[in-house]
Amino acid sequence: MKNAADVVHHDLAEICNSLTKEFTALNGKHILITGGAGFLGYYLVQAILHWNKTTQSQIQLTVYDNYMLGMPAWLKQLENEPNLTLVKHNVTLPIPKDVGNFHYIIHGASIASPPFYRKYPIETIDANVNGLRHILNYALAQQKKQPVEGILFFSTSEIYGDPSSENIPTPETYNGNVSCTGPRACYDESKRVCETLCVNFAQQHNLPITIVRPFNNYGPGLKANDGRVTADFATNIFNNEDIVLLSDGSPTRTFCYLSDAVIGYYKVLFKGRPGEAYNIGVETPEVSMLQLAEKMRDIAKDMFNYQGNVIKKVSDDKHYLTDNPNRRCPIIQKAQSELGFDQKISLEEGLTRSLIWYRDNK
Repeated sequence: MKNAADVVHHDLAEICNSLTKEFTALNGKHILITGGAGFLGYYLVQAILHWNKTTQSQIQLTVYDNYMLGMPAWLKQLENEPNLTLVKHNVTLPIPKDVGNFHYIIHGASIASPPFYRKYPIETIDANVNGLRHILNYALAQQKKQPVEGILFFSTSEIYGDPSSENIPTPETYNGNVSCTGPRACYDESKRVCETLCVNFAQQHNLPITIVRPFNNYGPGLKANDGRVTADFATNIFNNEDIVLLSDGSPTRTFCYLSDAVIGYYKVLFKGRPGEAYNIGVETPEVSMLQLAEKMRDIAKDMFNYQGNVIKKVSDDKHYLTDNPNRRCPIIQKAQSELGFDQKISLEEGLTRSLIWYRDNK
């Protein structure tokens, strides 16, 4: 793959090939994706449009977003796509009454970038809790008309907080070790109460709602200023700067490439059990931040003649590392056995594709 367009086309083809059965069943159906202008929306939205183009399918797609950070260029380029409707809407407000019937809803509207949710903590809580409640109210009202066939709620691996050593790798049954007052609490705790809402509405009202807990997704569509580590390192690389670690480099993570993750999310939407949560990520390799920085440096050196080094600094933000888990690694056996989900893209291949995309989208 020589450029970003090649990467995106290849990824979308992989997603569609892995979801042939699921997407075929969507022909003539209408999907709502909230927060579709965000990072995860990059492939959630484009995968449906790619399927429509390559199969002559007629999946109707509506995207809600308040464009808090502006409408991204990739989405603006899709404005005239057939079967796509873009609506500027703040999910903290009720769903407009004239929207019609949605067969499936993917609720991804949230502020997920650490620098931004710390800057807008109350807005983060409102988007998560009130936004979800409006979705649930809509689904309840539809039960008497045309019932919604599936709802997917995006939670987060952050709901586990900083797990104890015996709970790493972490299963869905772990209840978490989370601060309710720390700098990340607005995001972590609002996602936790949202999961409680999902479970209770599934149980009491028989709503077909499922939950995903993403583990460290990365790849095309993740904005350079997002504040997540792969974007930060890529920014350093293409600014011809040293790669900067704002820790001692020892915290570890597993990283799931976006195309793999999106396949998992759609599988949870169509195959997940109502009221159940599924870890979506990869179990191996678990790498330290230092190892990740060195791996990205080496790939960039080979591909782009990058000459920078990996250096360590202390963040100007005194709470930068507060409540930041030392390890984050999922057990994905539940998604594997129930949904047929698994990793396809290696870390090195995913980082290579990501760096090609960042080079062309600086």
